[in-house]
Amino acid sequence: MAKAPVLTPQAEDFPRWYQDLINKAELADNGPVRGTMVIRPYGYGLWERMQQEMDARIKDAGAQNAYFPLFIPQSYLTKEAEHVEGFAPELAVVTHGGGKELEEPVVVRPTSETIINDYFSKWVQSYRDLPLLINQWANVVRWEMRPRVFLRTSEFLWQEGHTAHATYEDARAYAARIHRDVYGDFMTNVLGIDVVLGRKTAKERFAGAINTLTLEGMMGDGKALQLGTSHELGTNFAKAFNTQYLSKEGKQELVWQTSWGVSTRMVGGLIMSHGDDNGLRVPPRLAHVQVVVMAIKGDEAVAKVRELGAQLKAAGLRVQVDDRVDTPFGRRAVDWELKGVPVRIEIGPRDLEAGTAMLARRIPGGKTPVQIDALADLLPKVLDEDQAQLLRESRERREARTSDVSTIEEAAEAAIAGGWARIPWADLGPEGEARLAEQAVSVRCLIAADGSVPEADDAPGTLAIVARSY
Repeated sequence: MAKAPVLTPQAEDFPRWYQDLINKAELADNGPVRGTMVIRPYGYGLWERMQQEMDARIKDAGAQNAYFPLFIPQSYLTKEAEHVEGFAPELAVVTHGGGKELEEPVVVRPTSETIINDYFSKWVQSYRDLPLLINQWANVVRWEMRPRVFLRTSEFLWQEGHTAHATYEDARAYAARIHRDVYGDFMTNVLGIDVVLGRKTAKERFAGAINTLTLEGMMGDGKALQLGTSHELGTNFAKAFNTQYLSKEGKQELVWQTSWGVSTRMVGGLIMSHGDDNGLRVPPRLAHVQVVVMAIKGDEAVAKVRELGAQLKAAGLRVQVDDRVDTPFGRRAVDWELKGVPVRIEIGPRDLEAGTAMLARRIPGGKTPVQIDALADLLPKVLDEDQAQLLRESRERREARTSDVSTIEEAAEAAIAGGWARIPWADLGPEGEARLAEQAVSVRCLIAADGSVPEADDAPGTLAIVARSY
């Protein structure tokens, strides 16, 4: 009798495969309150590496980290009408505290534009205070009706950047810089996902923004996942909170603002972009464990893997030693395969005699015997190759499953079949967008004919990327 697969095959049931992988790779569990999640150590290690890589890029863009309260007075949200309308269905509101009814209910932050603007209005007095570039790493709560671990949860972790600028042009350029140089660079060169950078339609724009820039990735089943957004807020929040500055000319002017964020949703995107029927595949530049050095059996093998692990760490690799010889080797190998560690180095008594180790590569697959003394020089090259392979596969999948179409019907058909469609926005427009929504198909973003981000929704030659999404 054939052995049952560890995971439900992707082709059989992609959502079930996703849930199986999260459970068996020990990434997360459902929390005790519907829509919440517990992120387990291995899953949190992935998020920590995302934080490290993102935080460095955010700081390179000039922003500084700060922290703002979890609770926001409900009255703050009502100051910007479009903002409160957009978030009203998702709000968690606290009415009692300390055994008493509160004088004013407080909202558990769904995002922090309002409370941060209250402080920006105090901190910004003169043009000399601008630009003001702030980021925070925090949790937020948005009451989710259809939760799915990492993708849509009522509480999730993220970073949210908030900035104030003297001019529209400066704010616009900064939102684009975050979109391209922070998010785009990280997702392409670290996550290994070939994201499309585009502009949201007016219907899909962030509540209270004048423009939203997005990064869309194609998942293994052909659906789209929004992996991050950068918003131009114009002066909408500045008007609501009276955030003004004294210009060089001595005039009181409203600031121009941006906000931008990415979240633990990226962990879900990582799983669905690179995972296969054997488990997760983690890009080497992201992996908090790039190499696991495994003793198959025997005291001498245990001693050797510990020695080798120390040598590889000293060479700059992120290494974990697995010397649990009291646990069957096959079970341990499957566990590391599920977790997607890029490289396994397996050493047993026979390997020691020959001075070799078995090099198992998770991303392309396969095993090769190598000289133990050659590993420190060989592994960085192997990891670079595997990083490039994941990005190449992501790009090839997106290109192969994207169709150029000319009618709304063709766009819907391509999306429902499990792919993306490109259609001229002039042929689709808001009416066509509404018709697609009736079939659970959405316009993910607008791009220019050359693949760049268009200056405006109605820029000549603008194309709409149409897909079903998570």
